[in-house]
Amino acid sequence: MTTSTRGASKVPAVLVLEDGRIFRGRAYGAVGETFGEAVFSTGMTGYQETLTDPSYDRQIVVATAPQIGNTGWNDEDDESRRIWVSGYVVRDPARVPSNWRAQRSLDDELVAQDIVGISGIDTRALTRHLRERGSMRAGIFSGEAVAAESELVARVQAQPHMKGASLYEEVATKETYVVPAVGEKKFTVAAIDLGIKGMTPHRMAQRGIEVHVLPATASVDEVYAVEPDGVFFSNGPGDPATADGPVALMTAVLERKTPLFGICFGNQILGRALGFGTYKLKYGHRGINQPVQDRTTGKVEVTAHNHGFAVDAPLDKVSETKFGRAEVSHVCLNDDVVEGLQLLDQPAFSVQYHPEAAAGPHDAAYLFDRFVSLMEGQRA
Repeated sequence: MTTSTRGASKVPAVLVLEDGRIFRGRAYGAVGETFGEAVFSTGMTGYQETLTDPSYDRQIVVATAPQIGNTGWNDEDDESRRIWVSGYVVRDPARVPSNWRAQRSLDDELVAQDIVGISGIDTRALTRHLRERGSMRAGIFSGEAVAAESELVARVQAQPHMKGASLYEEVATKETYVVPAVGEKKFTVAAIDLGIKGMTPHRMAQRGIEVHVLPATASVDEVYAVEPDGVFFSNGPGDPATADGPVALMTAVLERKTPLFGICFGNQILGRALGFGTYKLKYGHRGINQPVQDRTTGKVEVTAHNHGFAVDAPLDKVSETKFGRAEVSHVCLNDDVVEGLQLLDQPAFSVQYHPEAAAGPHDAAYLFDRFVSLMEGQRA
């Protein structure tokens, strides 16, 4: 429910949180109203990739970096077909973009895609509030949408919670498409789109993989009709506790012992398929500077994250599952959240973060090579 207005920087706007806290600023992007879960992202760059990441569906993203929009917007760096965030919150938007690749300003793109935002607020205070109180429902109101504070708080409180939300089908492709291998084709992978980012199949294609991207509702027969050497489950939005269909599909893949790799939502799906629970984090991990340890090597990686849910699996022991032994392979060094799982008796593993990492960092790119090694081992 938005009304697009160019040059809206002088239009008053308010950000309203469900607990009643209100921040006043200026409209940024489209003018109108929007609702979502308020979350913060700690990346200092890569806002275009963030905004077009389907995992941010129905979320109002707060940029902790104070200056946003300096590099403008181009048509090459989108991670999907559109912006998925429901709203955008920034402190100090760039007045003029300055980058040789920029084709227009961030403000212009937000207007063009009808994304309501707000600027000129104390994003540091907002971030501290969300860290202390947790991610929560919020609304941005500007122009004629601004009303009495009590009315706006009530409207925010009437919105659905993220916990229990089933969103992956909203963002997934409706039709299968193929990303061809770069150079010689070595493997075929069936990728289940739960909210996939465009760079992910590209990273696989660079390794000689032909990627068949299938809808989230794909059946087992449809997956194996492409004769895959491996199966991939992507990132995506919403509560993994609602994803019974993807869990059933992954269970069928595990039963066939096909090499399997999952990231983010796919990690949570693997956790559920192995019998572990999932839970909502207080404020989640979002940004491109999260420290994770690969417990299989001891190496520490700086990684890109976007998740508000996590797998509840024991860190201190190997677990027995119906598919054999499983262990936590990666852990977040900030808070000991499970960041990866692997099976020890068959070729399957997952991580909770983004190894494709556009716009960086690239410490975790080796995970695609690990997937290739699993397929090579299975073929041998």
